[in-house]
Amino acid sequence: MIRAALFALAIAAGTWPAAFAQAYPDKPVRLIVPFSAGGPADLLGRLIGEKLSRSLGQTIVVVNKDGAGTILGVDMAAKATPDGYTLLLGNVAMVINSSAGKRLPYELQRDLVPVSLAFTQPLILVINPALPITNLKEFIAYAKTNPGKLKYGSSGIGTSIHLTSELFRNAVGIELTHIPYKGAAPALTDLLGGQIDLMFPGITPVVALVKSGKLRALGLTSRKRSPALPDVATMHELGVANFESIGWYGVLVPQGTPKALVTRLNRELVAALSLPDLKERLASQGGDVVSSTPEQFAAFINDELKKWTTVIKTSNIQID
Repeated sequence: MIRAALFALAIAAGTWPAAFAQAYPDKPVRLIVPFSAGGPADLLGRLIGEKLSRSLGQTIVVVNKDGAGTILGVDMAAKATPDGYTLLLGNVAMVINSSAGKRLPYELQRDLVPVSLAFTQPLILVINPALPITNLKEFIAYAKTNPGKLKYGSSGIGTSIHLTSELFRNAVGIELTHIPYKGAAPALTDLLGGQIDLMFPGITPVVALVKSGKLRALGLTSRKRSPALPDVATMHELGVANFESIGWYGVLVPQGTPKALVTRLNRELVAALSLPDLKERLASQGGDVVSSTPEQFAAFINDELKKWTTVIKTSNIQID
């Protein structure tokens, strides 16, 4: 009798997750975007949410939880009930926060489970065209001849633009002077005005500036060229080995979310990301729609953590 009861319990335990995944979702799902409304991350979140809503048959509610460089939004997701009804749109800032040795209210790899990568975008080295430099080789030679003379702007200490600049500086062995700003927009304004000499912004806001000749592009930080600027070579093509830095977004869920739901969400997300209209819309942002297995995304995050931890330590960057 006891053995029969235990057998029945084992059968129930084995079939419950699958049955639960089939019934899921029976209410709206929230997608936490740890950025303010109206920006690129918000746009991406809403586009993904729209497609997932159709495939899941439930409303995806985008919740903008900005603050503390994504920490507030990530913490909100990490502490949510792990029932598949809370998703997080994470990005590289989330990883940098964990790489910087900050005291965080969560532990990234312990408290969140990757579902899939969703979008990647290269950064691009652009300079003020008044500089007597036309290509990357000349840039490196000029910087080595004039150590510390060239000033690079960033969107703030510890941001991806700052750390990418340091990753590049270390890779090619040059000295540059860092000028941090409160955001990428004012840094770009000063780059155009000649107050600073160079910058590594995301590609989207500078495509028109490069095409018009207001900025000169020297190389992309990704492994492959961008359709937005197909004539701009990658750093890898130009001989800078072991250098890659991309902006990225991906979807995660709280730790403890049933594996059957993670599998279901991955399947639905990969299908949504393969839709031609979504790819076309996001290509206009200068990046690529991508997808992955949960395991591939987890490995990617682990590699990102190692890379940015090394950059922060090597350059002795103090991030508040």
